[in-house]
Amino acid sequence: MGKKTVMRSAAWLVGLLLFGVVSAQDHNQHEGHGEHGGEHGADRHAHHHHNMTLDRDGMTMNSNSERLPEDCAAVSGDITIEVQVGREFARANTAFGFDQHEWRVPPCSRLHVTLHNQDNVRHQWMVHGLPRYLYPQGMFHLETAGRTSRSGSLIVPSDDRTYLVHCDVAQHMEKGLKAQLIVGAGDGALPSIPGTTAPRMR
Repeated sequence: MGKKTVMRSAAWLVGLLLFGVVSAQDHNQHEGHGEHGGEHGADRHAHHHHNMTLDRDGMTMNSNSERLPEDCAAVSGDITIEVQVGREFARANTAFGFDQHEWRVPPCSRLHVTLHNQDNVRHQWMVHGLPRYLYPQGMFHLETAGRTSRSGSLIVPSDDRTYLVHCDVAQHMEKGLKAQLIVGAGDGALPSIPGTTAPRMR
């Protein structure tokens, strides 16, 4: 086993341990205070554990291709999203970039997302603000080691909503890895999306 492989495996293990601590803290903070009240309390407890697959090449968290949001009677359609990420996609005054920084999808659609990392460092494609009873911490998460790819699926709710997509590796969002996923008509554009929206402050 080479030195790089050992270091990469150690880094993933540390990341997994740290995530476990954060997840436990988040669950304790939000127990009994989720987006849905008493009628979904048992459901929330049953699904607070993350559905996660992890290996030396990356991580997929909270992938969901079957369970419908409560406001969706059926999946409205299947959409495949291929995301390229790396330095070569960086825009002016940024260090990194996605090949696209905005995706528009219909309500209740099922998204099959693949993240292709063109760099030699870790990158992520994370969606925030999803229903917590369905996606623990309201999050869908793909993470890739350098020069690898990762896939997963999610089903979006029926409401018109704009979701934040970003990379949570330190400073990567500030350096260009920020995007938006617009469901239906959305509920307003997010600020500072590279090449798409103006910054909050100039």
